[in-house]
Amino acid sequence: MRRGLAGAVTSALAVAAAVVAVQFTAAPTAPAAAAAAEPYSWRNVRIDGGGFVPGIVFNPTEKNLIYARTDIGGAYRWEQASQSWTPLLDWVGGDRWGWNGVVSLATDPVQTNRVYVAAGMYTNGWDPNNGAVLRSADKGATWQASELPFHLGGNMPGRGMGERLVVDPNRNSVLYLGAPSGNGLWRSTDSGVTWARVTSFPNAGNYPSTGADNQGVVWVSFDRSTGTAGTATKTIYAGVADKANPVYRSTDAGVTWQPLPGAPTGFIPHKGVVDPVGGYLYLATSDTGGPYDGGKGDVWKFNRATGGWTRISPVPSTSTDDTFGYSGLTIDRQHPNTLMVGTQVSWWPDAVFWRSTDGGATWTRIWDWAGYPNRSFRYKMDASSVPWLNFGNANPAPPDTSPKLGWMNESIEIDPFDSNRMMYGTGATVYGTTDLTRWDTGGQFTIRPMVKGLEETAVLDLISPPSGAPLLSALGDIAGFRHDDLDEVPGWTYTNPGWGPHDLDYAETKPNVIVRAGSFADADRPGDSHVAFSTDGGTTWFQGTEPAGLSNGGTVAAAADGSRFLWAPGDAGAAVLISAGFGTSWTAATGIPANAQIAADRVNPKRFYGFSGGKVYASTDGGASFTASAATGLPSGGRFKAVPGQQGELWLTGSGGLWRSTDGGATFTKLAAVSAAGNVGFGKAAPGRTHPTVFVIGTVDGRPGVHRSDDSGATWVRINDDQHQYGNAGDALTGDPRVYGRVYLGTNGRGILVADPLGGTPSPTTSPSPTTSPTTSPSPTTSPSPTTSPSPTGTPTTPVPAGGCTATYQVTNSWAGGFQGEVTVRNGGSPASSWSVTWNYANGQKLTQLWNGTYTQTGGQVVVRDAGWNGALGAGASTTFGFLGSWSGANPVPALTCTAVVAR
Repeated sequence: MRRGLAGAVTSALAVAAAVVAVQFTAAPTAPAAAAAAEPYSWRNVRIDGGGFVPGIVFNPTEKNLIYARTDIGGAYRWEQASQSWTPLLDWVGGDRWGWNGVVSLATDPVQTNRVYVAAGMYTNGWDPNNGAVLRSADKGATWQASELPFHLGGNMPGRGMGERLVVDPNRNSVLYLGAPSGNGLWRSTDSGVTWARVTSFPNAGNYPSTGADNQGVVWVSFDRSTGTAGTATKTIYAGVADKANPVYRSTDAGVTWQPLPGAPTGFIPHKGVVDPVGGYLYLATSDTGGPYDGGKGDVWKFNRATGGWTRISPVPSTSTDDTFGYSGLTIDRQHPNTLMVGTQVSWWPDAVFWRSTDGGATWTRIWDWAGYPNRSFRYKMDASSVPWLNFGNANPAPPDTSPKLGWMNESIEIDPFDSNRMMYGTGATVYGTTDLTRWDTGGQFTIRPMVKGLEETAVLDLISPPSGAPLLSALGDIAGFRHDDLDEVPGWTYTNPGWGPHDLDYAETKPNVIVRAGSFADADRPGDSHVAFSTDGGTTWFQGTEPAGLSNGGTVAAAADGSRFLWAPGDAGAAVLISAGFGTSWTAATGIPANAQIAADRVNPKRFYGFSGGKVYASTDGGASFTASAATGLPSGGRFKAVPGQQGELWLTGSGGLWRSTDGGATFTKLAAVSAAGNVGFGKAAPGRTHPTVFVIGTVDGRPGVHRSDDSGATWVRINDDQHQYGNAGDALTGDPRVYGRVYLGTNGRGILVADPLGGTPSPTTSPSPTTSPTTSPSPTTSPSPTTSPSPTGTPTTPVPAGGCTATYQVTNSWAGGFQGEVTVRNGGSPASSWSVTWNYANGQKLTQLWNGTYTQTGGQVVVRDAGWNGALGAGASTTFGFLGSWSGANPVPALTCTAVVAR
């Protein structure tokens, strides 16, 4: 696995008025020291989307070079061959977690390998770090950062406006950045290395009128026709969050700026798009900065030659039918008189998009009323690849549809090279089409999710029971799922009741019994309880009763045998409750503080535990009463978990480290190697051991990261690397009780990660001890012993019937000269004992490393065989292997042949 993107830090002095407090270089690092790390493969549990995508940016000069920005989940690059997105900011660590908020992104139209990100999540005190401009010269494979002297707000109001960060299309060493919070307009003349405030820019914005949320300078747009290659563009426009003075112009390459005469007032300019061919500037405006609100707005057209303004709103703000603002403005660069715009946010019955082929003189709607409640549609929706997008609404009644077109549609972009391709972001996904111009000929075009690889959920909790589905999740905004297949997008699974959980637990000895807790106002869901139960592993659900006045689901714990449930509602001062059954009645527990953290013993159904204010509480009567432990020296807050299969064993995390108890909380031992811990989880024991594997996210031996211990915390190995840090991660963490070494990591914006050792599962006699040096630990290319895997020269003798074994290839990451890929092998026929996959590279690609299999490459032909431990595949089962390779010129997806041997 590639190492890289670590924090080599160098200081840089400001030159002239430029301000660069610190420059960071994201570059490959040396391998970790002995015993410090073990190579792992990291990938997402597939959900596809799940959060707001406020910006999609097409490079105007390189076909198929497309980027997406998210508000809390980093930035992505489109992979045309696999029709998927590659994450670009996973190297951002917990020390600078806010850089996963991307307020703007710019792709260089001259040197197209260059891409820039304006990073920072909050302008208020939530984010401890200033914002930064990140720059890459290899399309996001590696990065350098220039820290700014102010915050940026990738997850603040107004984040859908823009783009704030832009590259001069004529002199690409010049960039502009519109800043929030009264910080004005900034410029770099050295390709983003140093930045200086443009002191001549007269307006730093005033909306909202108070506080640091002033959304500031919200976009910059160049009139490329007023410059030539190598000289700075003369005419530049900038939009400002000021309803009285919304647009400014410079005609001398940014030296001086003036309000644009006649610019429409009363609204915020969300988008400003220059058509350098037709000679116009187009505006889309709204009465708020969005993205959640906005009730009025207009679309305007400015004639740059005459200085005249024309309102071209599909529904003008003066009409009572206008109940929305406008955003998502885009031009067809192949046909500049063709443009589209969308509602900034329209919740009911759906978003509306308009299209004009005559410069805004006339418009057609993507849907029309056809006698209420019926509608006619110029599009067809096919969301079958992401079935949860119906949000459980399988039978919508007109005028409703399911899935919807979307909401928070701040980015609608027509491909500058292909008039038929359009992508747009919503609050939950990226949708797109490849036959858009059917709109103009009276046909229906098809909209599909174009979001594979872009994972943006905020993960609240994860459980991995010992049987049933390998994983169940609790997610912000989109509820969560029962994940029956980690590599398949799930359908909607939390129904009856349909609210999403904030907390999950299962009964250890009856894992089909699962409980979830969620938060909502009773007025929104009258009759629903905040706790729900399943007895079939999360496939179907039911609910009981609850005391009146509760709205915060808090946390829940299931007795080991599923006979009773402990509930700690999150409402301030709410007592901890116990139900001897499935919520038919609840009784207040005694001896435990309100709002305590709770956990069930994973062996003894009569034992429950609580933690509050540095004190541990224990119950031996099924949660009816608790007694405070005498243990001292514990942190005032942290995470508190019981260990599967170990009666009375508890682990506690906190800012000061990690503590363990083996006597039901009576005493605790602090683990010396762990100086800070955010979360702890448990998975299948290592071969030859009986105690579950322990995973912790925190600082061990002075190194922050995700760590594993096979010996109850005596020794540790780091299992992530500097390329896989995920910024704000760890609110959810659990091992897998069925797969040794597998860990599930929840993030706040990058979805659910699953990680496996690259060397596979070691045998008890060959597994490396935690003190083994890297020269003897298994490497991704180490082949298993001949006694446990097919010989590299052996060939299958009895293939599965045709079509039984299939293989799917995808490029998961690429950079200058190199790439990472993954192949999923799926058995659709009889149970197989082994498999092989063959393909041919036609463009000189070479594999350099492979894990979860063995390989040979002769010329362009690659043959990959299973690794022994993953050769047996039951009917319908699948496995994956990953690899690194080199490439130049082109790297298309090859055709694969999969062959398997039927088990006898």
